[in-house]
Amino acid sequence: MDSEKLNEQWARVRTQIMSYPEVNSAEISAFFSRLEPQAMSDSFLMLTAGNEFIKTWVEQHYLSHIQRALLDLHGVPFAVAIAVDPAQEARATGTPAPQAATPPAPAPAAAVSSPAAPPVSSAPSAPVAAPAAPDFTPTPSAPTADQPFAAPTMPAVPENPVAPASATPESIPTAAAETTEPQPDNPASALTFSNFVIGESNQMAYSLANEVAGKPGRTIFNPLFIYGKSGLGKTHLMRAIQNYIDKTQPHLRTVYADSADFLSKYMEASVAHDREKASFKNFKHYYEEADVLLIDDIQYLQNKKQCLDMVFQLFNSLTAQGKQVVLSADRAPKNIDVDERYSSRFSSGGIVEVRPPDIETKLAIVKRFADECSRNEGFSQCAIPDDIQMYIAENSSSNIRELLSAVSNVFYRMVFSGQSDITVEGARALLENHFSGSMARNLSVEDIQREVESFFKVSHADLISNKRSRSIAYPRQIAIYLCRQLLDLPYEDIGQKFNRDHSTAIYAVTNIETRLKKEREVQEEVETLQKIISEL
Repeated sequence: MDSEKLNEQWARVRTQIMSYPEVNSAEISAFFSRLEPQAMSDSFLMLTAGNEFIKTWVEQHYLSHIQRALLDLHGVPFAVAIAVDPAQEARATGTPAPQAATPPAPAPAAAVSSPAAPPVSSAPSAPVAAPAAPDFTPTPSAPTADQPFAAPTMPAVPENPVAPASATPESIPTAAAETTEPQPDNPASALTFSNFVIGESNQMAYSLANEVAGKPGRTIFNPLFIYGKSGLGKTHLMRAIQNYIDKTQPHLRTVYADSADFLSKYMEASVAHDREKASFKNFKHYYEEADVLLIDDIQYLQNKKQCLDMVFQLFNSLTAQGKQVVLSADRAPKNIDVDERYSSRFSSGGIVEVRPPDIETKLAIVKRFADECSRNEGFSQCAIPDDIQMYIAENSSSNIRELLSAVSNVFYRMVFSGQSDITVEGARALLENHFSGSMARNLSVEDIQREVESFFKVSHADLISNKRSRSIAYPRQIAIYLCRQLLDLPYEDIGQKFNRDHSTAIYAVTNIETRLKKEREVQEEVETLQKIISEL
């Protein structure tokens, strides 16, 4: 089959899978774009992935869907094999392909389970000499009632048929994917790539985090800066990077630090320096020895000049050695109140935003968390009805923690109150004061003016003056817009607070609304101010 026809057939398979109601379209977009069809016969399809993580993830989550789509389209069961081709990832990222890579030992042949069966885990095998090209002649086996999409029996497939035999383990471009969830006492160990729900709002951040976890230290993504509002999954991605590297590349030392904890340890080391001269040196040495350093909520170090200088020294030292640095914040580097030399260096690698999830993504998160609770928390006798899951997704804010807390509250009510038949009305009454989507609190125009003045560093006198310079007019329009959105006051009342008439207030709101649709910088500044004001 020529390449054009092969790609057409693969496109049909993808379209068919997207038609299944249970699939996550964002996951399909994120992962299937990283697969390439290589060969296809009457009952066999060969695909390649750019790295081991993509291969294993698709095998565990979507191989049965691929087989189902092939059966639906062609009427016969198909064997599907996925191999790793590092050159494919090099083409996609524009980086040089590795000169050598070690193929793991061929995997034993196995039937692919039905969609209801648990995912099959795999582990990296010891390197062996490259095998000869395998004979991909499938022997179909008839589907059964219990396993309608069983894979035909087929010979073992080398995971990397294109790699030469002279490679060493260190030359493998990405480590093997997670196969089991780690279960130590640290709750952060449960934050992995496999249980991160992917949607359009976080797909790019997920992809870049995965790239960094597979190949830490690449210049193009060093540092990796992840930003977004609180509760959207930044820490989950940071911990997923750490856990992935710890599991698959244990020779690398990863260090995760929350900025508040980093500041606390820095202060302790500084205070102890007078008593023990080595304390500060030991503090610095702990982070300098990291192969991968992850610092969460870097915006917390605003106005902490000495501590920020220490972070900057560590940053420069590690990146100069080709070691990976990952930072996160609730805003983009340029909007963090730090010296320009810091923000420019923080922006020198990959920058990616985690945006608020849409309804579909929130619903997927609710469903996955509800399933986990049923399996792991003793709630197997309960199932949250679909209409209540949708109610939670529609009424929660973008904060994922609030979303999960709502699910937990419903579960506890169902289990401990015996209300297994809870209705939407019951859930609404239970969660009446849970969601924080509205700002029903004692907030005034003066509160908003004060926070806008502080954010943009303008005086109150200038904000309500007749000055029309952009440095004054833009913050003024933002403040007027926020007053309208958060307080829902009449335009005339808002105008009076800014020494303006109602028509000027209308123009300010309209102008900001128009810019919000087109300018990401305006969106980010408004979102940041809304977060600040919501915490008053």
